[in-house]
Amino acid sequence: MVAPPDNDVLRASALHFQHHDGSPALQGVSLGVREGEVLAVTGPRGSGKTSLLRCLAGLDRPQRGEVWFDGVAVHTLGALARARLRRHRFGWIDPVPVLVPELTVWENAALPLMLRGTGRRRARRAALEWLERLDVDGRARSRPHELRHSERQRVCIARALTVVPSVLFADEPTAPLHRAESAQVLRTLTAAARSHGVTVVLACAGPRRAGLADRTVTLLDGRRVRTLHLPPVAGPAGPAEGAEPAGSAGTEGRPACSLSA
Repeated sequence: MVAPPDNDVLRASALHFQHHDGSPALQGVSLGVREGEVLAVTGPRGSGKTSLLRCLAGLDRPQRGEVWFDGVAVHTLGALARARLRRHRFGWIDPVPVLVPELTVWENAALPLMLRGTGRRRARRAALEWLERLDVDGRARSRPHELRHSERQRVCIARALTVVPSVLFADEPTAPLHRAESAQVLRTLTAAARSHGVTVVLACAGPRRAGLADRTVTLLDGRRVRTLHLPPVAGPAGPAEGAEPAGSAGTEGRPACSLSA
């Protein structure tokens, strides 16, 4: 068992993972994530995006394969050690916002800091800064049930960023948001991560939401694939008059996926 290269803060090697019913979720996925990189994992529903993020974050243990973080073999750690790693080094955003109903918005956002032992005043100040960035600071004293669904998700994103984790795992974090909101929140998330040196692994369904990432990895049926853009098919008489030639700028052609080596 050899640690990954120094320039990869996070690396998965030949991951295999099955759901409880025995159906395959990951079938030999390998990838590396560089420190400070924003990596988007794309693919249709059921392609294995969430399973990959959960294995990388230590929430699930792969049946086969290795996960390394900062020189630590995550796949060999016990449940308590993995929980400690997540608390102190990782952040996580679910597609469905889950907040503690008894706490106010700022208390929810500050909770991870206070669990680490940060004083209440300092934790509150940090939480309010992130809530302001995500345009929900005006609801800081509200309870979760008083918020709109999209506002609750913004609070969850603020909560994940408040601790400034080494790696932030975001599983379709803007799924509950409208298109305009989604773009704004993703810009805020990625800009904040870059300004604080946070590595981001972002799962998203389509290329539109992956546009702010530094690099994109695509999954299909639990395998990593690469997308090739083929030139448009010309009719018997050739391309239509005025049409751009194949391979010209602005022409993506017909997308075709093939398994990566």
